Amino acid sequence: MKTTQLLKAAGGGIVCVVFALNVNAQTNSTTSSSGSTDTSVGQKIDDSTVTTKVKAELLSAKDVQSTHIHVKTKNGIVSLTGTVPSAADKTTAEETVKNVSGVASVKNHLKIAAQ
Repeated sequence: MKTTQLLKAAGGGIVCVVFALNVNAQTNSTTSSSGSTDTSVGQKIDDSTVTTKVKAELLSAKDVQSTHIHVKTKNGIVSLTGTVPSAADKTTAEETVKNVSGVASVKNHLKIAAQ
């Protein structure tokens, strides 16, 4: 009886693994063949890494007041939103971000705050 229960449990585990592999294969073939802009887990990790690098670079830049800059990354394209105190800060922030590894391009939507 224990052997039968063990075989049933093992069979169930194998079915789960096969199902998971099949779902993964279907997901990969759908993503690659459709040519859509869906992002994979790897791309999301890469984008979050780029975002972290950009934030760190902005914080360490001495000539940019970056406490009110928000950063989002999608497919290597970095979007900057928020406020900066001057046009010089806006330009310098964009130039700083362009030099970060992994950044494909920058969309600078920063607003200049009245002081």
